[in-house]
Amino acid sequence: MVVKNQTVVTEFLLLGFGDLHDLKILLFVFLLIIYVMALTGNSLVIVLVMISQNLRSPMYFFLSQLSLSEFLFTSNILPGMLWLTLTGGGKISIIRCFLQFYLLAVCTITQCLLLTTMSFDRYVAICKPLNYTLIMTFGLQLQIITLCWSSGFILSIVLFGFLYRLEFCGPDTINHFYCDIGPVLELACSDVSSAKLVTSMLSTPLVVCPFLLITATYISIFYTIMKISSSIRRQKAFSTYSSHLTVVCLYFGSLASIYIFSPKISSSNTKKNLSLIYILVTPLFNPLIYSLRNQDIRGAIAKHIHLFCT
Repeated sequence: MVVKNQTVVTEFLLLGFGDLHDLKILLFVFLLIIYVMALTGNSLVIVLVMISQNLRSPMYFFLSQLSLSEFLFTSNILPGMLWLTLTGGGKISIIRCFLQFYLLAVCTITQCLLLTTMSFDRYVAICKPLNYTLIMTFGLQLQIITLCWSSGFILSIVLFGFLYRLEFCGPDTINHFYCDIGPVLELACSDVSSAKLVTSMLSTPLVVCPFLLITATYISIFYTIMKISSSIRRQKAFSTYSSHLTVVCLYFGSLASIYIFSPKISSSNTKKNLSLIYILVTPLFNPLIYSLRNQDIRGAIAKHIHLFCT
């Protein structure tokens, strides 16, 4: 219950990276470069899949959806980070903070499910090649994508609802560079036990279950690759397999550190550093590893550049 004469908080103060003095401009330029590269890479994948006839397979359809979620994710977080870097901290209204977390949650949940879907697609393509076109029909693709995005929106609404019911009347300072549910719950002066329980009940299966499913599919893929007689084909398959697995481990590892093991991490600076991997690295690396290293994607880029030049 809120005590009388306490001021109701309507804004939060995001500390960002703090006062960086001479390093402020350098960090701003670094973040801006990453932001532009992430937006460009993901936008390029989305456009190429839309206009290129040779990128009509299920793999690229799912990849374009992953790039779309990364585009929204980056656009939701990075502009605020750039602003906080220049100002050394700034205020954000509570409702805007909640909306930022809502879009963050939508993209995160959707990405977890999309990465699981993409691993299943690769499993069917490599381990069940003769049945691939029968299984991965366009109708199934649409159903899977609808499920991924609707799950993101619906489950995030549940978290948003618990946040919206909270009251804030004490400290208003968040030692972070974006609005995440953990730091916000620490500032609430009303009971947060239900919100913490629901967050734990949602985050644990949404991180652990997809990671276990992805691991199982990649183990099956590994054994299938080992049976390939051609060393060139096996090496090519391993190259794709290892790069995809690196992204998955990096993404789910950072997610687990933030949302599952975060209560065991006492230092707020450590949490912020782990968040940087989740916020900066994966949106930049996903288009590079999943797409731009891909021969079909590079071929589509070269083709459209040639058509544009001629």
